[in-house]
Formats: sequence, structure tokens, C-alpha cells
Amino acid sequence: MGLLTYKSMFCWFLMTSVLFMFSWFLVLRSTGRSYYVDFGILPNSKLLGIWENENLEEAPLTSSDGEGVNWNKNSIRCGSDRPILKVFMYDLPPEFHFGLLGWKGDGKTVWPDIRTKVPDYPGGLNLQHSIEYWLTLDLLNSEFSENLRGRSAKRVGNSSEADVVFVPFFASLSYNRGSKLMPGQKRSTNAILQEKLVEFLIAQEEWKRSAGKDHIIVAHHPNSLSDARMKLWPALFILSDFGRYPPNIANVEKDVIAPYRHVTRSYVDDTSDFDSRPTLLYFQGSIYRKDGGTVRQELYYMLKNETDVHFSFGTVQKGGISRASEGMHSSKFCLNIAGDTPSSNRLFDAIASHCVPVIISDEIELPYEDVLDYSEFCIFVRTSDALKEKFLLNLIRNISKEKWTRMWKRLKEIEHFYEFQYPSQENDAVQMIWQAVSRKVPAARRKTHRDRRFSRMSLPRDRSVRSVPVPRSFVR
Repeated sequence: MGLLTYKSMFCWFLMTSVLFMFSWFLVLRSTGRSYYVDFGILPNSKLLGIWENENLEEAPLTSSDGEGVNWNKNSIRCGSDRPILKVFMYDLPPEFHFGLLGWKGDGKTVWPDIRTKVPDYPGGLNLQHSIEYWLTLDLLNSEFSENLRGRSAKRVGNSSEADVVFVPFFASLSYNRGSKLMPGQKRSTNAILQEKLVEFLIAQEEWKRSAGKDHIIVAHHPNSLSDARMKLWPALFILSDFGRYPPNIANVEKDVIAPYRHVTRSYVDDTSDFDSRPTLLYFQGSIYRKDGGTVRQELYYMLKNETDVHFSFGTVQKGGISRASEGMHSSKFCLNIAGDTPSSNRLFDAIASHCVPVIISDEIELPYEDVLDYSEFCIFVRTSDALKEKFLLNLIRNISKEKWTRMWKRLKEIEHFYEFQYPSQENDAVQMIWQAVSRKVPAARRKTHRDRRFSRMSLPRDRSVRSVPVPRSFVR
């Protein structure tokens, strides 16, 4: 009897405990926050709703105009029916953009008529950092383009309708052409333009509304915008890497990494194969670099006498680009080694040449890596391993013909993601960069809204970048 009573009490206790825990679960669930948001009541809701949903599964959605749109994870990344980013672009004076290319204008508009003549961008190594030129052309073209299919961004005339604000400053060209003092100058043209840019931006209502968090500034050359970057840090930067930026000013959470424009010629109608490319490993460029680039020098002495390796100094002068194109087109693997900063144009030259990139750069950040798996077409080697005797060559020589062929085919599939052209085409480099910006919009908007919680009560109305301290850490 005692044992039976004990078992009965235990069962009763267990049952009441389960009921008690279940009732608390229901209470907590009923008082918790709802995870459903009606994006239809929000501005620019189509863009925000799609990118906010991180666990989006294949399902039909309905746009604000009632038209059915089919979305899935792949169509968001590469589909032609994606929501178009609405971009407001400042009408900056020509001295900030096409005036740097020698365009004079007629005084009636700050923009050239690109339907009749597109100002040429200087060639050589200038081209590799010409990103702001192509993005600006694309926005200007969107105003008279009737077919929006394949387009990822369009210019709007009212900033209140825009998702982001674009600053058309050709910062890389300003550095390349205006950073040296001219006779009679006390300050360089590049420094003067940066100062003017900061003064202009902090006076704009668009900047004051978000403290610059919804602004897009391109500074692709690592040395460009060197004076202004510490004052304009809330903006989203489009960069080649973070090598010369402290992490609280530029980082992968806030900013976008864009590819270089390759300077070697594309390998059109490539019918080569593993056996028809005689050179195993190819590198041609500057060998003696500072900072992280010293690894180039060490690798040069390790590899220079290998019969199936081409490792030599090269420049763009005296046919250097043509020779590099021929060399990459006839090589199985192409080295991309860190230079003064983690990134290098050789990665994108290799992609255009269908030469499997071998990346030796521990701190490198890669374009579109949230939607592209670079391990499918690149070989990554840690710097410490690459400097071990025979490690690199043993690794490369043990890659099978079948694996190389898979990577070579994948390079041919993705190469258009890195092509800059005008007019821009679907999923080329220009459109891929706009898509990368789109993926940053929800987080930037969220931070802007969070910062406004107490701002209307505690901050003066005239907020400027001069009053914003340098951040300790941007990521919260």
C-alpha cells in the first residue's frame, strides 16, 4: 500500500508539473512580441520586406501594386524581377565628377548628355578604381531607360522617396590626378575637393535626417578620401578593401566591397583546357611592396627558378598589359598575393582570364561573398603556409585535372559578375554592386530608427557631422 501511494503521488506531481510548465509556455507566448510585420504600411515596403526576411522560403508574394511576384532564395540573388533600389543622387558641380575627366559643360546642367557622348575615363591603372564612374553613368542612364528589366537601381528626383542617397564624387580619380601639389598651390586639389564635399554634405537636409547613414560614398582607391573619411564615417562606403581603414570607420557589416575593373583583356571564346595551358603558376607585377606585401618578395625568391612557374616584375608600360593577358591565358593558376593592402587587381584579371586564382592574403575581403562561394573557383592559402618550403608548389601540383576543370568552368559562369560596362547589363558588376547595397539597406534603416528614439527630445535640430564623435565601434 505504501509503495502504491508513493507511485500515485509521483504520477500526480509529474502531471501537475507538466501542466504548470505548459500553461507558462502559453502565457509567455501570448505576451511575447509578434514576428509578423505588415510591410505594406512602410515606405519602400517591397525592398524592405524582402531583404528583412532572412529565412525566406520559396513562396509567391504580392507587390504593392497587386501584381504577383515569385521569389525564392536564388531569385533574390540573381533574378531579374528583384525590387529596384531607389537612389537619390546629388547634383554636385562638375568639379567633383565629370569635370575631373576634362568635361566642361555648357553651364545649363551639371551632367553631360550621355545619350550623345560619354566622357572617357583615363586608361591604364586608373581604370581599376573607376567604380564611381560606372555607378554614376548607370544612375544617369536609368532616367531615360524605358526597359527596367535587369536593372537593380534607378535614380529618383525626390529624396523622401529614396532608399539611399548617392554622392557622385570621383574620389579615386581625384586622388590619382589631384593629390600632388601644383605650382603655386599650398594645398592639393584633392584635399580642397574633400573639404568642399564635407561642407556640402553636412549642410544638406538629407544628411541631417539620418546623420549620413543612408548615404553611399565610393572611395575605391585605398588612398582616396583620406581627409574626409573620418568625418563621413556614418555613410556606407564602397571600397576595394579595409586595409587602410580602422574597423570602427569601415567594416564588412556596414560597407560594401566592390571588385576592381580588370585591366587585362577578357578571354573571349575560351576553348583552352588543362593540357593546353603550359604554365602551372603565373604572377607578374610589383614584387617589392611594404606592409603585408613583403610576402611577394619572399615568394619570388622561392619560386623564380621553377621551370613551370612564371614569377616576374611587370608594369602597364611598354605592352605590359598585353603580355600579362597572354601569360594568364596560357596559365592554369594565377597568384593573387597581398600588396600594400589586402586586395589586388590580379584576382579580377585572373577571373577574366579563366586562370584559377590562388589567393594568398589573410585579411582579404571579397565582393558579393554573401551570395558567392569563392572556394568553387579559387584556391586559398594561408600566408604562413605559403612561405613553407615547397608547400605551395606541392599543393598546386596535387590539384587534379578534374578539379581544375570544374573551377575553370565555374570561372566562365561567374565572370560577368565582374564586368563593368555602359550601358550596364543584368548581373554585371554595376548591378551586382547595387544589389550588395540593397542588402545593406535594412540594417542601415534599422540603426537610423534606433538612433531616433530619443533624438527629438535630447538633440538640437541642426545636427552635423562635426558634432558626431568618431565611433568606438560601429557594430552594436
